[in-house]
Amino acid sequence: MSLLVVGLSHRSAPVSVLERASLNADAQVKLLQDTVAAEPATEAALLATCNRIELYADVDKFHAGVAELSTLLAQHSGVGLEELTPYLYVHYEDRAVHHLFSVACGLDSMVVGEGQILGQIKDSLARAQDLHSAGRLLNDLFQQALRVGKRAHSETGIDRAGQSLVTFGLEQLAQGGDIQEWARGKKALVIGAGSMSSLAAATLARAGVAEVVVANRTFDRAERLAHLLEEQYGQRLMEGDDTDVAARAVPMESVPAELTRADVAVSCTGATGLVLTAEAVAAAAEGRTAVLWAEADGEEPDRTPGTDGQRGNLPATSLGNEDGCPLDLASVQNTAGFSVLGEAAVAGMAAADLEQHAAWVDNGTVGGAQRTAGARPGTIDPLDPAPDADAIAALAATVATVGRIPERRRPEPVEEAPRPQPVLFLLDLAMPRDIDAAVHRLAGVRLVDIESLAEASAGAPMAADVDQVRRIVSDEVAAFGAALRAAHITPTVVALRTMAADVVAGEIARLDGRLPGLDDKHRAEITQTVRRVVDKLLHAPTVRVKQLAAEPGGAGYADALRTLFDLDPETVAAVSRAEDSTTEKNRGPA
Repeated sequence: MSLLVVGLSHRSAPVSVLERASLNADAQVKLLQDTVAAEPATEAALLATCNRIELYADVDKFHAGVAELSTLLAQHSGVGLEELTPYLYVHYEDRAVHHLFSVACGLDSMVVGEGQILGQIKDSLARAQDLHSAGRLLNDLFQQALRVGKRAHSETGIDRAGQSLVTFGLEQLAQGGDIQEWARGKKALVIGAGSMSSLAAATLARAGVAEVVVANRTFDRAERLAHLLEEQYGQRLMEGDDTDVAARAVPMESVPAELTRADVAVSCTGATGLVLTAEAVAAAAEGRTAVLWAEADGEEPDRTPGTDGQRGNLPATSLGNEDGCPLDLASVQNTAGFSVLGEAAVAGMAAADLEQHAAWVDNGTVGGAQRTAGARPGTIDPLDPAPDADAIAALAATVATVGRIPERRRPEPVEEAPRPQPVLFLLDLAMPRDIDAAVHRLAGVRLVDIESLAEASAGAPMAADVDQVRRIVSDEVAAFGAALRAAHITPTVVALRTMAADVVAGEIARLDGRLPGLDDKHRAEITQTVRRVVDKLLHAPTVRVKQLAAEPGGAGYADALRTLFDLDPETVAAVSRAEDSTTEKNRGPA
């Protein structure tokens, strides 16, 4: 049998594909059951997180195994096989072991060095054990991966190379600033009560938020988490700390109302649809952005109740009367900083059109255009054609020579209207996403999701500790491979020694028949002597064959041993089954 992993992650697939391929709890169970029921696989385990889906299996045929596991992933994820295949990666034997050990150490995480993956690997192993889909190979592999991950975190500074996805996400919300300074005094809403949401709630509480509100579909779980937060972080006033945290639980139906009160919201649920739509977020931010718009303009904020926080339209680009203008004014209305008189408007215009445009500018009136209250200072005033008069004359001279105005080579500077500072911060750690991606376009709202986290972490520098962890992984992969190959030959060696013991027993029985008067003392001495001879003859070759089998390419020594001593394959298989049964009984928690 051989180890095979087929999967996709944030490194191989875009977030949109990962989002669609994500599996809920029921789908994960069904996938494991169908995998072990398939012909090529005898064991299966699934590692499914917010940014990876990996199916591990012990298979007897490589190509058939890859085809079967890929098909099963496509069937249970709902993404067509043809669409999914370009994003899948395959690792086999030692490469599969190396991959899982790297994942366990955080080397393959979106945030290098994060330790949450160890808990996710442990959960994956527990699920496979509960479903009896993990046999000896995958149990040993996943338990060793947990040990390797713990070793990497204890022996190196890999934790300094990165942090949890929650902490990294909050850093992105704070735009690189100090999380504690950014979070102090804020009101936080945490949607979901699973491991990631609980970690987010605890991180926010430690950072000094004033309040944490927990919403969950199962209200009891939300209450339990809120109680734990208050128990751990709500007593600090009594200790002289002014960063006491209040925590309470609310049902999911209260999320829209709580969002209007919150400064920051973190969502990580198992929902298959959106938890927060763009409309809901816009409604929560409504009324909070008006002040920021006014402050961005250097004006006194309009704090009149009922203001919707929406910015006024930018000024029209027309001079007043649009008759005779060769431009499609409808397409350029309300465009910040765009002048119908400038070079950008007439670049590429034919000579006849340019003459018409120049005449329209000369004869234009200003009766209908007035600067709106929302116009930004410093933008081009459509009422004053003077700044563009020289440009029009120069362009007319050019067209007289070449017959057409050349296309612009450099964009005309355009003043962009600034976005206000965020009043609502959102962190979406769910896959598929909980928060509508359209929220990115809302003024006054800052959204950080899995996709933006992937972009932010792509250029993260590798620390020296990462190289040290890589060496640990390489050493552990070699040790695991050697142990696996040695274990592969152990049943054959045991079967050989069993056969030798049977030969000794047969010869002693034959001796008893030929020498019936042999007393017990002499019979015991003869028996012990024969056993010592057999043990000495077998010791050197069995020790050596284990050493050779542990080396790469040593799998053939077991076959050679079985052939040389004419060992019964069923006897060897029986020893393997007995060892597996004993291992299963003695196996403890990782």
